[in-house]
Amino acid sequence: MPTNLIKGNAVIGQSGGPTAVINQSLVGVIEGLAGSSCIDKILGAHHAVSGIIKNDFIELQDVPQERLDRIAQTPSAALGSSRDKPDAEYCKKICDVFAKQNIRYFFYIGGNDSSDTCRIVNELAKKNNYDLRSFHVPKTIDNDLVHNDHTPGFGSAAKFVAQAFIGDNLDNRSLPGIKINIIMGRHAGFLTAAAMLARQHDDDGPHLIYVPEAAFDLDKFKADVAEVYSRLGRCLIAVSEGIHDKDGTAIASKLAGDVQKDAHGNVQLSGTGALGDHLSNALKEHLGKNTRVRADTFGYLQRCFAGCVSQVDAHEARLAGRKAAELALSGELDGSIAIQRVSNKPYKVEYKRIELSDVAAKTQTLDPKYIVHGNNIDPSFRDYLAPIVGDLPIVDSLRGQ
Repeated sequence: MPTNLIKGNAVIGQSGGPTAVINQSLVGVIEGLAGSSCIDKILGAHHAVSGIIKNDFIELQDVPQERLDRIAQTPSAALGSSRDKPDAEYCKKICDVFAKQNIRYFFYIGGNDSSDTCRIVNELAKKNNYDLRSFHVPKTIDNDLVHNDHTPGFGSAAKFVAQAFIGDNLDNRSLPGIKINIIMGRHAGFLTAAAMLARQHDDDGPHLIYVPEAAFDLDKFKADVAEVYSRLGRCLIAVSEGIHDKDGTAIASKLAGDVQKDAHGNVQLSGTGALGDHLSNALKEHLGKNTRVRADTFGYLQRCFAGCVSQVDAHEARLAGRKAAELALSGELDGSIAIQRVSNKPYKVEYKRIELSDVAAKTQTLDPKYIVHGNNIDPSFRDYLAPIVGDLPIVDSLRGQ
């Protein structure tokens, strides 16, 4: 046993948007800490940092393994989540609670904003000479954490998007028209790009894909759709909720009469169908009011859909949690877990510790090499996606018979 370990309690929090596999990481941390002589209690923070400052904890050290396994397979955040962004005063309250509860190990499961929260708490503890071990466990369906090949939660959400487009493509083929699907992704287009996995035949949709990494021009969009519609008699389109103009202004934020922001300053994009309606109306005006145009906003359905869990995603989420616990019990003082791909054939990843400051509040975006003409995704992206997402339904039709 490392000589620099300190005896005390551990706390685990789940922050930000829930996912289909975030509970795998929770259970991974619990399993990794179980049996350690340094850990007295394993506490779950009810609703993350919000629960910490309220002393609202759930004891986890005695939860039976059978129940832990069921929880791990259950989508959403079992402890409850929070969007709070702690400032200096908020963090002081967190550290005060940690001191009263003798919490010496802090595990925070979340995305880039959550990693920043972990960093802030860690730095304040150091400033106050409070011996705290702080570890960030990656989670986000946006897949936008730097130094990570991909993040837990993304594979399952991408599987949902791909399967939804497989079905929508069949629907669109049966009753031809124009269909727009709005997909989560504020600054990173990974999830929207995942729609390309639905293509099993040459004329399958999505026929057009628009991601935030490429500036969006409405006139070009109308021309793109008109070309596909003229050629195929139908058009299925994937659009990221975060598409923006050449000046970097999100199209959706221009449409909202009262733009709302969360505690992290992010404009809320997922609670409205305004973007889909706007694009639908623009196409009807361009192609004729009688043109069949429909739009759906996938919204929160992408995050915790129980029927589309990627087994690779679930496995990696569990191991990421265990790795954080392993580092803490090996004497590391802090850090974030990064999943890095070692090889593609065979598919293999490693779990590495990186500095909290290297990931906190930073955003990874889709490599421009995958973006084609600002309206499509290169087929090579499939090689990156396929191992993470796993098997998809194989479909066929009687066209051409």
